[in-house]
Amino acid sequence: MPRKQQKSVVLLLTCEHGGNDVPAEFASLFDGADEVLASHRGWDPGALQLAEFLAEQFDVTLISATVTRLLIELNRSLHHPRLFSEFARPLSATERQDVIDRFYTLHIQRVRAAIQSQLRGARQVLHVGVHTFTPVFNGVPRNCDIGLLYDSKRVHERDFCLAWQHELRTANSSLRVRRNYPYRGSSDGLTTTLRSEFKADQYLGVELEVANDLATRQRAGWPALREHLAETLLAAQANAGARAEV
Repeated sequence: MPRKQQKSVVLLLTCEHGGNDVPAEFASLFDGADEVLASHRGWDPGALQLAEFLAEQFDVTLISATVTRLLIELNRSLHHPRLFSEFARPLSATERQDVIDRFYTLHIQRVRAAIQSQLRGARQVLHVGVHTFTPVFNGVPRNCDIGLLYDSKRVHERDFCLAWQHELRTANSSLRVRRNYPYRGSSDGLTTTLRSEFKADQYLGVELEVANDLATRQRAGWPALREHLAETLLAAQANAGARAEV
């Protein structure tokens, strides 16, 4: 049975790096790149499965993409220097624009339309982008299991992430839950783009980051952790809803 959400705060789930698909017409760009495509550079392993689970638990629509981030990075702004990876450098300006139109613009327009639609029936939209991260980066272990990314200048986002972190730690003290780690929530990305379009009291843009060795292990603990994430998200959302009603 779907978890009952707070009416004043509507949940929107997205997954920008759900796969490492390479459209057939761009396959030649990735000749010999199977290893990097399969790595975290190519996608977020386990993120789509987690996002699908949460969408089912909350009975909400999931907006996801499975094109590899090495063709185009959907979690960047259009002016970001790493919007296209080194694999996409051979593309002409016309071809790049085609990639932008077919994948980047389509994704952000779907997210933007969902937010606009949901704001007609709720006071706030809680947008949670579901991601995973590599637990070892450039040979250095990251001291984190779950990261919650947000803009610290936006009070509603900060309070929500404080509440979610508290719920996660209270229910499972062994989890290493950090805020704005392993990345900063105010860095260039989809949520920062959307923050420029929607008011802080209407739009909460949060990125959930889970260590991909947890999200991809076929072990007894992963189903329990998924449930844990859903239950604590519901509790934190209720907290945000109570604030929205004030």
